Amino acid sequence: MKKKPKISLNQKGVSFIELLIVMTLVVIVLMMNTDTLGVIFRQSRQQTQAVGAQMDRIVGLEILRTDIEHAGFGLPWSFQGAINYSEATGSPQNTYNDAPSDPPRPLVSGNNLSTFTLNNSDYLVIKSTAVGTNETSQQWTYITGGQQPHVWGSNDLTNGDRVTVMWPRSITGFTKELVMDGANFFTTYSSSAFPAAFSPNVNATTTRYVIYGVDPDTNLRMPFNRADYYIQRPASMPQACAPNTGVLYKATINQGNGARNPDPLVDCVADMQVIYRLDTNNDGTIDSTVEDISGLTAQQIREQLKEVRVYILSHEGQKDSAFKYSNGTVTVGEFGLGRTFNLSSIIGAGWENYRWKVSVLVARPRNLTN
Repeated sequence: MKKKPKISLNQKGVSFIELLIVMTLVVIVLMMNTDTLGVIFRQSRQQTQAVGAQMDRIVGLEILRTDIEHAGFGLPWSFQGAINYSEATGSPQNTYNDAPSDPPRPLVSGNNLSTFTLNNSDYLVIKSTAVGTNETSQQWTYITGGQQPHVWGSNDLTNGDRVTVMWPRSITGFTKELVMDGANFFTTYSSSAFPAAFSPNVNATTTRYVIYGVDPDTNLRMPFNRADYYIQRPASMPQACAPNTGVLYKATINQGNGARNPDPLVDCVADMQVIYRLDTNNDGTIDSTVEDISGLTAQQIREQLKEVRVYILSHEGQKDSAFKYSNGTVTVGEFGLGRTFNLSSIIGAGWENYRWKVSVLVARPRNLTN
């Protein structure tokens, strides 16, 4: 017969009180870790969104910088004959047309518009063949005597591309004259037999025409491309954006119908201001800073404009109730120009819970005088 095990009076179990204390401590530690993890997750999400907004802003502003630097590229200074071209349709974009017969201004803008832009922001227009979003607009070549253009071997124009032809020449001073065939101011590209009317005389071996790509397949309404920059609030805004902010758009003007083809660049934008720096007496020194050059001719803009500054007010990341922005007003501009933007009145309730930032873009047009 088996013996029953002896029970030692020295063996002790865990009492209910002790178990309750241990469980309470475990719960407290878990709760502390949960709060800590929640804070970490919220901060991580905020930082991720802020970094994403920074990257979007950098890319968008670099596109704008490149377009400003190329302002004037491929633009005619004069025309070989009487011309009648069309530009943008609709308001306010038609306000900045130089059509039907004036030489195009490389840059022009509207200052603090009361309509058509968000929060009375500026409207910027850039004209050059290179501001198009198609591959053709990034290409050019030349032709010297005869009807066979120079072939680079890579990144060449394609047969059928719509192109303009410029004759850099001296008449009573240097000019870039648009070559025309009667009233026609553009032609289609051919690598082997370029149209005779747009080619230098076969015996004129020292005469060089420059060929600029404009559009791959649409007949041109204007002998250049055009990009309009502005802020609008679309019907569906990103949820992270503050009230009364919008999207900065680059809209190329359609060569077929003159309408805007908008592409979004930067989200959560509240304001854009443009300032121009000029050398008015041509002594090599900037002596004037203005925010409106609409009264200048194309030639005056080419001769005087040395620098363009663009100021973009936007915020990084989403609303953060733990964050407090310090100032209710922000200066968007410099040199006593631009504007003072009142966040509390324009953005409204909760404005202080966003990380506001003014990005300053400084660009120097490189294609105005050559």
